[in-house]
Amino acid sequence: MKSHVWRPLFVAVGLVALILLARHVLVPKDFGVGERGYMYGWHREGNEAEWKAVTVKYRTTAYCRECHGEKVESIGRSPHGAIACENCHGPALGHPKDPPTLTIDRSRTLCIRCHAKLDTPSSGRARIRGINPETHNPGAECSLCHDPHHPNLEELKRHGQT
Repeated sequence: MKSHVWRPLFVAVGLVALILLARHVLVPKDFGVGERGYMYGWHREGNEAEWKAVTVKYRTTAYCRECHGEKVESIGRSPHGAIACENCHGPALGHPKDPPTLTIDRSRTLCIRCHAKLDTPSSGRARIRGINPETHNPGAECSLCHDPHHPNLEELKRHGQT
């Protein structure tokens, strides 16, 4: 065969050999090893202790319910019930000891993530009422007019049902 066939073949074989050598040097010996081979994907037995030492930053709504049961039940019945408390109130790591109260994100950008009007409503997200953030009270926090724990309250007031 001519050299124009052999040269690319040698380059390809060389690249494969280089990748296998790099894998042998860089990938830990216990990577993916388990009773049934690569059953756990990116699992590595050698760093289990490291992962057990990692402090979990976020809790669950069940953690919030322990002290704030009434609030959790109330918001659970609202359209915002599917949103985890920590999306607005920040991570509960160390709460209630340090900090005694959580930081509340009252920024417009938090609300606009879901409530910006969609130009091309083609997903389930289109069912959420949207606003134009440039014309709807620009610069004001949404919580000045809207209660995120009772998002339907304003609509009920408009229809005289409260």
